Amino acid sequence: MSELTSLTIAEARNKLLAKEITSVELTEAYLNAIDAANEKLNAYIKVTPELAREQAKASDARIAAGKTGGLEGIPLGIKDLFATRGVHTQACSHILDGFKPEYESTVSQNLFDDGAVMLGKLNMDEFAMGSSNESSYYGPVKNPWRAQGSNADLVPGGSSGGSAAAVAAHLCAGATATDTGGSIRQPAAFTGTVGIKPTYGRCSRWGIVAFASSLDQAGPIARDVRDAAIMLKSMASIDVKDTTSVDMPVPDYEAAIGKSLKGKRIGIPNEYRVEGMPGEIEDIWQQGIAWLRDAGAEIVNISLPHTKYALPAYYIVAPAEASSNLARYDGVRYGLRVDGKDIADMYEKTRAAGFGQEVKRRIMIGTYVLSAGYYDAYYIRAQKVRTLIKRDFELAFHAGVDAILTPATPSSAFGIADEDLANDPVKMYLNDIFTVTVNMAGLPGIAVPAGLDHKGLPLGLQVIGKPFDEEMLFQTAHVIEQAAGRFTPAKWW
Repeated sequence: MSELTSLTIAEARNKLLAKEITSVELTEAYLNAIDAANEKLNAYIKVTPELAREQAKASDARIAAGKTGGLEGIPLGIKDLFATRGVHTQACSHILDGFKPEYESTVSQNLFDDGAVMLGKLNMDEFAMGSSNESSYYGPVKNPWRAQGSNADLVPGGSSGGSAAAVAAHLCAGATATDTGGSIRQPAAFTGTVGIKPTYGRCSRWGIVAFASSLDQAGPIARDVRDAAIMLKSMASIDVKDTTSVDMPVPDYEAAIGKSLKGKRIGIPNEYRVEGMPGEIEDIWQQGIAWLRDAGAEIVNISLPHTKYALPAYYIVAPAEASSNLARYDGVRYGLRVDGKDIADMYEKTRAAGFGQEVKRRIMIGTYVLSAGYYDAYYIRAQKVRTLIKRDFELAFHAGVDAILTPATPSSAFGIADEDLANDPVKMYLNDIFTVTVNMAGLPGIAVPAGLDHKGLPLGLQVIGKPFDEEMLFQTAHVIEQAAGRFTPAKWW
């Protein structure tokens, strides 16, 4: 890791504005780092050096002219779920082979409008369906972290595994990601990075390949809480092209960092103590509680009684929406096309060849729960449960709780091709046990590194906030970060 690539976004921004470094120098340092490491980590599936150099030169010109945006000259990685004009956008699926959109997603356009530089497109689980980044058509991403004394490759989490790995390995200053059931927070926890899923509607979904439209939300993965705040300020906006985006002013999230927690009430939900949870997860949770108490916060026990129904309800709602959203990939207009004897045969052959196993599984589940005989029994009931989960949080916040502290994941990162998980999809789905409630309720949640387990692997804590109160999340997460310190993996790649 060169000196330049070890700078946080905030540090690089200050050096760029002081003209101590140039965006071209910074961008070249990252491109060199990607060249040296990507073959081993597989974080990027498409690197865009020419575009990056062009954007960096333009940034340096703006800095010289004194016309700078919030991310001026900062090199970022973009998850392959975001449409990037004229650049590979395939949601890491074979069915979108060769697709290069003629338009830019609103979120990536916002970043470029603020001066960001794109280094390339990042690996992910196919169509964002997965918790380990093993369902990508381009192969699994390797976590930059390894257990002490071991050379075994670990997963970076999913679906935003490429984003988390690239940030942790200093292959970009920050990265875009998306979260449908934990796809920002779980990989952030597995890689010792910070990831925030903002409130549903805070960031536009336009130009992001859809998985489950009522759950998907874009957010950043960054090295620390301040960097995540800087990125979210640029990513968030109202958008006439996305009617679910909310017309509210975007605060200066960075200004919330360092504010006192004195007088704030932090809720601790009893229902997040799940059966079989490792003692180390409970210990790190208790440590987080102690840090927040020491910072002046009042700790209150709360109940979120419908938590136990969140995972089964999520795995009805999300596949149902996925089966509807993925019906558009048929080989007729773009992407992969496998010829058949007639149009129906062509559809079947294209979809059979184009979709991976996990995506097929979720399409089949979704189609089943939406079918005539089962719609009321499954989908409608799951939506009712979702309402109850949302109400649990509303009651807690109404009772005066300012934020909620929970573990981020039920374990640290596990091995690539872990047989136990590979052969049992339900066990894999349990990785989302602490994160799916937040998506079901449309709330903001942040994962922040809180320590290392006995294997020397990072563990994260999650802070859940009121709708559109991301400032409280940054404020609280910063206190945890200050107490826990920063974590970087030992370089082996």
